[in-house]
Amino acid sequence: LTICINRKMMKFYCILLILLLSQCYSFHISSMLSTQTLRKSELSMISHGIGFKRLGRPADQRKALLRGLTTEVIRHGRIRTTLVKAKELRRFVDHIISLAKKGTLHHRRQALAYIYDKDLVASLFEQAPERYAERQGGYCRVIKEDLPRRGDGTPMAIIELV
Repeated sequence: LTICINRKMMKFYCILLILLLSQCYSFHISSMLSTQTLRKSELSMISHGIGFKRLGRPADQRKALLRGLTTEVIRHGRIRTTLVKAKELRRFVDHIISLAKKGTLHHRRQALAYIYDKDLVASLFEQAPERYAERQGGYCRVIKEDLPRRGDGTPMAIIELV
């Protein structure tokens, strides 16, 4: 037994299936209903690939950029960069300081794999536990600057350790 369903009916059944699934699982469907055609990726309930800014670079360059910026923030205490980079960098700096607060050999090796300077990691693991003892997170702050960058108008920010 085969059933022929035209394209309009298929779209109707897909929307009906999404509505039924939304009763069991909580996910946002208004964006799916507003599109002209439903794509296969829109039927999935898990958001894959969301979680970091790409910063207009390939993965290896992005990782090297964030490693370098993280190293410089920990070395100097504050740096000036673009607002998007500063917001993305905040996650990595907080993670490295959390590793330093734990202070085990395993966490030290994880930090050494990420930070470029071994002496900087050693000093961070000495200073961080007492400096951030009562703080549970949010070890750095991002301060927006008033004026954008002169050449291209990109919003700038200062990221600094608390």
